[in-house]
Formats: sequence, structure tokens, C-alpha cells
Amino acid sequence: RTGRKRRRKRLQSFMHGVNCSHKLEYIKLKKWLKDRGFEDSNLRPAQFRDTGRGLMTTKALQVRELVISLPEKCLLTTDTVLSSCLGEYIIKWKPPVSPLIALCTFLIAEKHAGEKSLWKPYLDVLPKSYTCPVCLEQDVVSLLPEPLRSKAEEQRTMVHELYTSSKAFFSSLQSLFAENTGTIFNYSALEWAWCTINTRTIYMKHSQRECFSLEPDVYALAPYLDLLNHSPNVQVKAAFNEQARSYEIQTNSQCKKYEEVFICYGPHDNQRLLLEYGFVAIDNPHSTVYVSSDILLKYFPPLDKQRDAKLSILKDHDFLQNLTFGWDGPSWRLLTALKLLSLGADEFTCWRRVLLGDVISARNEQQALNITAKICHFLAEETQRVLLQISQLKRDKENLKKHLSLVEALRLEDLKILQKSAEILCNLNVAT
Repeated sequence: RTGRKRRRKRLQSFMHGVNCSHKLEYIKLKKWLKDRGFEDSNLRPAQFRDTGRGLMTTKALQVRELVISLPEKCLLTTDTVLSSCLGEYIIKWKPPVSPLIALCTFLIAEKHAGEKSLWKPYLDVLPKSYTCPVCLEQDVVSLLPEPLRSKAEEQRTMVHELYTSSKAFFSSLQSLFAENTGTIFNYSALEWAWCTINTRTIYMKHSQRECFSLEPDVYALAPYLDLLNHSPNVQVKAAFNEQARSYEIQTNSQCKKYEEVFICYGPHDNQRLLLEYGFVAIDNPHSTVYVSSDILLKYFPPLDKQRDAKLSILKDHDFLQNLTFGWDGPSWRLLTALKLLSLGADEFTCWRRVLLGDVISARNEQQALNITAKICHFLAEETQRVLLQISQLKRDKENLKKHLSLVEALRLEDLKILQKSAEILCNLNVAT
């Protein structure tokens, strides 16, 4: 009996997550936060099977209950940076640096200071590496679906340019360091700092200051609070409370005792989640599969005399972007674009009515549905081909396994959406 009971208890704790409060890094972080005025909440760091590291609640949470309140003293903002030894260098530097670079510089400098850093307990619990597209190998990036692949390339270029344009500023800090600033502020250090800020900051508006460039100063790093993971299925209210001078999160969902507490980063699809935060959400209701304009045109007769005119209409009315398949099938935008492209020569003058959602003819509706089904089938086959490639690469390239699994999760979600869409299209065809 007791053996079975113990086993059940162990299984239960695995479902709920394994409490990690006893780990030295968290004990030190909690003490550091307490010294800065953080009252211990009901949240405990824990390891969960599906989401990795997160926070569990030790009591049941009701709707509109305050989950966490983090005092201003615990937040890392540009104020923190300006009041550090970097402050005078930032104020002197022309043209002014961006708030983002100021925060990156501070993180790199504090990490380099090691034991001497006042922020060490927080730095010690930050991830050592990230899985944002900027950190992925080219082999892995090429397996991403469009338009995420293009955005991943843009992200890499942007971080590289950020590094190049900040080198002179980094050199100006030389008198603060015994080592050469070139070795401290190298590209991989900047990449790590940029990812830390991009994936972990909360939105907090600061007034415009002359020592910074005109980019918005809206970042704050929130120790402990940033251990909360994202779920598309919860709602929270999060804001800085001016009276209490603390950043507060209220939940709009109930949460059982010992369960993981989630927050929502916004109604993002998986491509956006991977681009901005380096993860994907399984069964994400907001997820979509994008159809590029190249794929759209593959299925249309090149001899259609009105093809160019149709294309410029779609372009002028912004119907070549954001064409998608979702859990509820092809989007209205995708079907509308395909109906316009399917207009016969005798129907072409009705193009305005198509954009308004009118039915032009049964032939037009049917042709648009047939082409939608073909595109759906093509994308599903392409996704399966990439999934096969990924599983082969996972066997050959042990070092890329973690990154490949991430792309695999994204592609598997895409496949589920395309299969669901194919089913919906099949039923629509039967109905018509």
C-alpha cells in the first residue's frame, strides 16, 4: 500500500513540477530580493516537464489575485545604469547611445565583475545561452518556414550592426577595466546581453533623456518575476503601480495549489514567439502557417492576361502579406486573394466586390477552394520533407540537437494546422 502511495505522490510531484527553492542560487536570489524590499510571495522556483524552469504557487490563486509585486529597487532599468560607474561615460558620449545599448553594456560589465557585482545573485540565475534565431546556426535557420527565416536573417544583421556601431563606445570605457575592452565587450557577450533584454524585459515607460538616443526607453529587467512562463490560454494584468512603486501582476485565471503560474506575453503565433523569445507553445490557438506570394502564383496559369493587373490590385490593397492557414482553416484574406486571382476574363471588372467579400460565381468559389486545397497539400508535403531532414540532422549533429528540436516543434505544429485545414477544406468541398 505505502509503496503505491509513495509512487503516486512522486508522479503527482512530477506533474506539478519539482520545487527548486532549496538550490543555493535561488536562496541567494531570495535573500538579495528581500534586502531590496521584496516580500516573499507564494511563488516557488520549480522545474516543469513541458516548460522547463518556471514558478509554482504554494496556494490556490483566485481571479484578480495579486500574483507578485516587485519593488522598484529590484528592477534593472536605465536609471540603474546611469547611477552606476557607467553613468558619466554615457552622459559624455556623442552621438548618444540607445537605452538598449546602455542596458547591454551594464549587463556585460556586471557579468565581467563577477563576485564584485551587486547584481551577482540575479546574473547567476540568468540563462547562460539562448535559442533566439540570432543564436542559431545557419544550417538550422535554413529549416525555418517563411517569413520567419527572413526575419531571423534580419535579426542577425541587426545585432551585428548594433555590435559594430557600439565598438567605439565600448572602447571609451577602457579606464574602468584592467583588461582590454575588446575582449570583454566581444560579439558573443553582446549577443547574450541583447537576448537577455529581448526575451526577459517587462514594458515600463521612462521619460526621454538627453543622454540617450531617441529610441523609446521602455525596458526593465525584473528578477524572479522573469521566471514566469508564457501560456496563450491565460490572461493577466501587469503594470507598474505608481503609488506602491512596484511592478505588479494580477491573474485573471484561477490556478490550483502547486501548479505552474503562467502569464501571457500577448496573442502571438509560434513564429513570433520563436523570433522574440526563443520558444514555441504547443497547441497555440494563435498559431498560423503563412503562404508566401511565390506559392500563391505557382498555382495560377501564367498565360492569364490579367495576371499582372490582378497582382497589382492585391499589392495596392495589401493582400499579398499575412495570408495564412489557422486551426479554423484558410483565413478570409487568403481565400479573398485566391478568389480575386481566380476571376475569369468576363468577371474581372467585379474585383472590388471580391475584396468586399461578395460571391461572384459558383465557378469562381469552386476554383478558389480547389487551389486553396492544393496549396495546403503542397505546404503539408514540404513540412513533412523538412521534418524528415530534421530527424536525420538530429542523428548526425549532436551539438545542434537542442536547436533542431525547437524547429521540429514549430514544424510539427504547422503540420497539425495544415492537416486540420485540409479536413475543413474537404468538408467545404463536399458542402458546395
